[in-house]
Amino acid sequence: MTQSTGGGRSRTRRVTLADVARKAGVDKAVVSRVVNADPLLNIRPETRARVNAALKELDYRPNVAARSLRTARAGTVGLFIPDFANPVYAEIITGAETAAAELDCALMVGSSTAGRGAQSYLDLLGQGRVDGLLLAGGTITGEEQAGLADRGLPWLFVNRRGPGSGRHVILDDVLGARMAVEHLLDLGHRRIAHVGGPPAADTAQRRHDGYATALRSAGIEEDPRLVVQGAYGPDGGVQAVRRLLEQTEPPTAMFVANVASAIGVLSALRARGVSVPEEMSVVAVHDLPLAEHLIPPLTTVRMPLRALGARATRLLLSVPADHPVEEVVREPIELVVRQSTARPA
Repeated sequence: MTQSTGGGRSRTRRVTLADVARKAGVDKAVVSRVVNADPLLNIRPETRARVNAALKELDYRPNVAARSLRTARAGTVGLFIPDFANPVYAEIITGAETAAAELDCALMVGSSTAGRGAQSYLDLLGQGRVDGLLLAGGTITGEEQAGLADRGLPWLFVNRRGPGSGRHVILDDVLGARMAVEHLLDLGHRRIAHVGGPPAADTAQRRHDGYATALRSAGIEEDPRLVVQGAYGPDGGVQAVRRLLEQTEPPTAMFVANVASAIGVLSALRARGVSVPEEMSVVAVHDLPLAEHLIPPLTTVRMPLRALGARATRLLLSVPADHPVEEVVREPIELVVRQSTARPA
């Protein structure tokens, strides 16, 4: 900011692009394109350095409100999730918020638990309240996709794929599941159950694929009696344990598709007097801070949830709405061995 005087009193005047242009000895349009990081701007490095030096010396601050009017940008990214209670989404939100802040945007988060479906957030997008929408929950019809395309406003599925959408960023859930099952195989387990997610969930299908692939690679045929699918969450884990332990030959290990479901699995095993890991090994996808505080501390596969949220946000704001986005965030994926897995008795 610069100081000027008028009527004997000192007041503050906002530094303008014209002020910076005069200081740097360039046209105002050049300063504007430097400030907005225009990738097509072709100027000499020394000229760019001179502009940046003038911006710093004069303490230039962009007029966000005016720039929003000029660019018709809201400076806000929307993120729709199924449930705030699921701790997995907290990690995705953190990554998305960090990336949005780096791009001078705020993040607006909503969920279906508030009684509003994905359509209500699509309506907000259409009204220009957000610059794009990340969909980690809910569905979007072909007609809604066409409507968004007509408006030229971007959206992306986050860790899920929609039929024919061609716009998604997902994790390598197949690899994560394989790593979990291969850990159990390396310990010597051969009768490994899979506590899966909802049959219609894209993540559940991918994690089941990883489970089946790991078994095949070890020369083990998948036993459909050892696969129980249900809701993500503790209740789903409890119901799965009940069904699996009713079998004549129960498993010696369980691969759980979600850490929230694993909480229910551990609780149900403890209630039935099954010792973990002495009588049953348990490993789950997603490593959250709570995992090491469970009884026993839970072996997990740590997935790059924050990187997923960040990457989805950057792609949302950089790729034109009519361009396909089909990306898999593969790294880092890490097996975190704790006290819930051991060799079979």
